[in-house]
Amino acid sequence: MEARVSQSLQLSSWINSDKIVRKPSDSLRLSDKWKDKPRHRIVVSCHFQPRKAAYSERGVQLKVSCSSHNVQASVLESECLSASIEEIKTLKNKAEEVEEYLDGRCVYLVGMMGSGKTTVGRILAETLGYSFFDCDRLIEQAVGGTTVAEIFELCGENFFRDSETEVLQKLSLMHRLVVSTGGGAVVRPVNWRHMHKGISVWLDVPLEALAKRIIAEGTKSRPLLHEESGDAYDKTLNRLTTLMEKRGENYANASARVSLENIAVKREKDVCHITPAEITLEVLIQIENFLKHQKSVAVL
Repeated sequence: MEARVSQSLQLSSWINSDKIVRKPSDSLRLSDKWKDKPRHRIVVSCHFQPRKAAYSERGVQLKVSCSSHNVQASVLESECLSASIEEIKTLKNKAEEVEEYLDGRCVYLVGMMGSGKTTVGRILAETLGYSFFDCDRLIEQAVGGTTVAEIFELCGENFFRDSETEVLQKLSLMHRLVVSTGGGAVVRPVNWRHMHKGISVWLDVPLEALAKRIIAEGTKSRPLLHEESGDAYDKTLNRLTTLMEKRGENYANASARVSLENIAVKREKDVCHITPAEITLEVLIQIENFLKHQKSVAVL
């Protein structure tokens, strides 16, 4: 069995001391007080160890887990993603072809909220034998388990974006990672400088499909959505449309684009019925196409 070196990451966030209160469990939580006070540095150390998929006759469960130190909650909740033996073999074969060109570079998944970056990212990491990081979860842990929605409400979007940039900067110094970024990470040029050290992939999902998916999951965890009133689908679609108008050109900066509409046409199925494994395979294909083109240009 191939042995891989686990990787560690330390993140630090500077926040005002009066913005945090301790819960009985001794974890940290942001408070609602906002005055200029001395700041304390919160350092979170995360330790990740990639694990291989185990094969069985009935199918394979892809798992990526992690553990953290100095905090009670883990950075990510382990998630099982089932796929058939045939799908797993196809993914692994394609991953082996891509690895020749990828050469240990990190992969950053970008896209709108609800586009499946975390789900696809976990499968992609397991397939490549990479470690997986979710930027939002790392930021949440850096402020003591406070959710993204709470961070937006209590600290403001700028605080979140600054933390996001710090996370991406530190991750860009590492290798063999798949990183799920926040939907708005693409708006800052500095973030692209970090992501361009690896390969970035845009998961391009039709807005109508995104709206349906987000409504099904609930909007409370989406700080840019849940405060609006009115019909859930209409308001979500309108907000997504506005965000896409602002971010569309930014997403286009990605090294590769994976269009779910194109996958749907290729597989003759509705966009909503495309599986995470099918999306992951297309991610690998587009990464390979980009890297082959990049290599051919370098030879010229």
